Amino acid sequence: MNNTDYKELIAEIKALIENVPYPIANYANVAAAIFRVMPNINWAGFYLLENDTLILGPFQGNPACVYIPLGKGVCGTALQEKRTLVVPDVHKFPGHIACDSSSRSEIVIPMIKEGKSIGVLDIDSQIKDRFDERDKVALEKIVSILIEHLPSPF
Repeated sequence: MNNTDYKELIAEIKALIENVPYPIANYANVAAAIFRVMPNINWAGFYLLENDTLILGPFQGNPACVYIPLGKGVCGTALQEKRTLVVPDVHKFPGHIACDSSSRSEIVIPMIKEGKSIGVLDIDSQIKDRFDERDKVALEKIVSILIEHLPSPF
């Protein structure tokens, strides 16, 4: 059951990143807040786009893959297609990149500012079918708040 209090989490994230002009610090605090509050997840963090490759950014959880090519795996596909992907069973996703073999489901939200792809917020769970529409809407809101607080040019 997903009993995440997203209203409280969103308020906390706003308070953490408001007037903080350091993107890496903001990514780190957002990942930590999500990891602490969301039940039944085993990884929460960011991959940041550099050329055509997503590079591991701030996260909470087990060590992860450092490089993900654009268009590969759930993260690379979500960013290339510029849409959130909710994957109920990662083992059924074509081209899934298994950074942690205990992960069973995943949600990836692309980060795009002023038409430019920045990276993704990636959250994994050891439980199949962990993520739902409520998670999708709230996490997209969190990403939009984070993007609003990125300094320009970013």
